[in-house]
Amino acid sequence: MRSGYLGLGSNVGDSAAHLRAAIELLAGRGVEVDAVSSTYRTEPVGEVLDQPDFLNAAIRIRTELEPEALLDVCKEVEAERGRSFAAPRHGPRPLDVDLLLLGDLELQTERLTLPHREVATRRFVLVPLLELDPDLALPDGTLLADALDELGPGQQVTCVGSLEDQSR
Repeated sequence: MRSGYLGLGSNVGDSAAHLRAAIELLAGRGVEVDAVSSTYRTEPVGEVLDQPDFLNAAIRIRTELEPEALLDVCKEVEAERGRSFAAPRHGPRPLDVDLLLLGDLELQTERLTLPHREVATRRFVLVPLLELDPDLALPDGTLLADALDELGPGQQVTCVGSLEDQSR
C-alpha cells in the first residue's frame, strides 16, 4: 500500500455534494481515504479567471493501485460527476480530482507527473495539504510549508469548515 494525497475541487452545482461524492466513489475503487481536510473557498487561478469561486479540499489516501491506474480512477470519478473533458482547461467544472503526491514517487509520463507540477505553487492546494500534514515534503525534501511561505500575494483561500458542515 502506498500513501498519497489527492486534491478535490468544484465550482459548478452543489460543490460540497460533488466533493463528498468523490470521496465515496473513490472508496469503492481501491482507494482508502484516511483523512479529509477542511473545505476552502478559493478564487480561480489559471487561464479562466471569470468563473465562480471553487470549493477545495485535500484527502490523504492509501492504495495498491499503480499511479496511472489511480489517475484513471480519478478521471472516472470526475466523469461520473458530470465533468466534460472537452471544456477549456481550468474552466468551470463540477469536479476536479488531482493526484498530487503518491509516496516518494517521482514520475513523468505523457499523462501524469508526480509530484503534481503545481503542488508547490498553488495556495489552494498547499493550505489543505498542510492541514493534513504540517510537515509534508516533496520527494526531493522540499517542505511544502516553506513553499507556502514563499508564495507571493494573491490566491485567496478561506476556510469554510468541514464537508459535513456544508449544506446538503
